[in-house]
Amino acid sequence: MSTHPRNTTSRQCIGKITQVCKSFNDKQVLSNIDLALYQGEVLAVLGPNGAGKTTLINTMLGKISLSKGEISLFGHEPGSMPVKRQIGAMLQVAGLPDMSTIKEHIQLFQAYYANPMDYNKVLEIAGLKEIENQYSKNLSGGQKQRLLFALAICGNPKLLFLDEPSVGMDITARKSLWRAIEMLRAQGTSILLTTHYLEEADQLSDRIVMINRGRIVREGTSDEIKSQINTKKIRFKSPVDIQSLLALESVDKASKTSNYYELESKCAEKTLSEIIGKQIIIEDLTVTGAALEDAFELINGQEKITEAA
Repeated sequence: MSTHPRNTTSRQCIGKITQVCKSFNDKQVLSNIDLALYQGEVLAVLGPNGAGKTTLINTMLGKISLSKGEISLFGHEPGSMPVKRQIGAMLQVAGLPDMSTIKEHIQLFQAYYANPMDYNKVLEIAGLKEIENQYSKNLSGGQKQRLLFALAICGNPKLLFLDEPSVGMDITARKSLWRAIEMLRAQGTSILLTTHYLEEADQLSDRIVMINRGRIVREGTSDEIKSQINTKKIRFKSPVDIQSLLALESVDKASKTSNYYELESKCAEKTLSEIIGKQIIIEDLTVTGAALEDAFELINGQEKITEAA
């Protein structure tokens, strides 16, 4: 979990999204979005496919117009030159010329900015130093993602948009990207992140906004959102059969994967007391709270029920 300060009241507000709506062919994709962006924070925007996350980013980049509402970044309209000079973006759809090297790509993008980030610093943050002379046509999917990340930070942005940045990366590259994001935040860069890897949002974000059907349905820190689920998970090895565990009064659900049982309980203390009282043999015990993924599924499930009603 990030240890970055989560209090936004003492930090500068760099962006305001006010009552933003966007429709395509009479279908409303964004509905009355209100959101603030603060200097030096990672804001994760989460939601199922089609929730409106990419549309929201595109409105903030000035790539698509608003149907209603206002967006102000650094006191200017999205897409204006004062904003472009202070932002970077790594989007889901991007192409690279095959016959240019990583070095050539980065140096070209640096030339677009009056005060670009130092070339060697870009390589260091993006983890590209060892392959700077490779042609983009020879890069793996994860390496291309790292190059796109490098291009997004070339201008030393004060606000960085990362739309599914770790797609195609293996776990080592993903952890390297996380360190890069934390490094940028530490130097004061604001980052708006969308991701389907909920562990990524849990690890990196100072604040999370959950969008469903174009509306903000939850906002808060990861811990605040997870606190809506009061179930704990109890995991252990045991020779006992699963029916004995399901029979425990305080157990809501029990499952077995490989050699481990996993119980879900709203009162872990009572469950453990029952296990001890029945002299059930257990080993390698862990008790954990709800994961962000559990909260994500619960909240989006509630939205589906509300929609059906």
